[in-house]
Amino acid sequence: MGGIARKLSGFGLIPEYDDYTTIWYRVHNFKPDIQLLDYDDLEVGCDGTGLKTNNAGHYRIYKYGERTRKKHLVVIITGDVRRKKLIGVDAYIEGEGPSEPKVGMKHVDKIVWKGKRIKKYYGDGAFDTNNTFAQLEELGIEPATPVHIDASPLGSDPPRRRAVRTQFNLPSGPGRWKFHDTKKRRKRMQKRWRDRVKHGLRWPGTEGIFSAVKRRFGENTVSKKKENLIAEAIQRFWTYDIICDYALQRV
Repeated sequence: MGGIARKLSGFGLIPEYDDYTTIWYRVHNFKPDIQLLDYDDLEVGCDGTGLKTNNAGHYRIYKYGERTRKKHLVVIITGDVRRKKLIGVDAYIEGEGPSEPKVGMKHVDKIVWKGKRIKKYYGDGAFDTNNTFAQLEELGIEPATPVHIDASPLGSDPPRRRAVRTQFNLPSGPGRWKFHDTKKRRKRMQKRWRDRVKHGLRWPGTEGIFSAVKRRFGENTVSKKKENLIAEAIQRFWTYDIICDYALQRV
């Protein structure tokens, strides 16, 4: 950042540039907000990943061990799977924050509060919770989240119960007790459901962003304090999003 400001000052685009210490004090714990573009219909996906809080490689840990095991930094993002646009990001220390479904629903509430409309919500098996399906149905969002293979069509809340019957093609009438249901059949029916809802589309909006950020900035963090670690992770994803938005505007 200091080098960019120095170059801009040399080109006469800005009057002065700050030194490293000034920049550090201004941005080391800054948590920016993700900017949404001017479109309403969104198809979003949510997922989580981890960043290492130490600089040790796998070989060094394997060869010499790790005296004090440091916890990973968990990063959960929500992205537009069609446009590969980052929409929300949260970070916390491993074991000290909310679950992925809770963070995902927080992002959904924030998107809806900003006046955007979400058509479909993609998630993996970790998002198979009663609260997730209930909140999505309340907001009129189509769920594209697979349920567990042994999920019961009777013992859950109505929104999730309907999802179980839809994904496994189970009857809901009087003859459901005589229906022969097996795990092999459920896997086959759920695969058809994944193809029908295009569940694989969630990868560009989640794993694609994870791969790009780690390839660009690395997966090791350098901060030491907890609040600075969280801010550093959010800044990395925010910076990647700013670069992508700038590139799209230049095309």
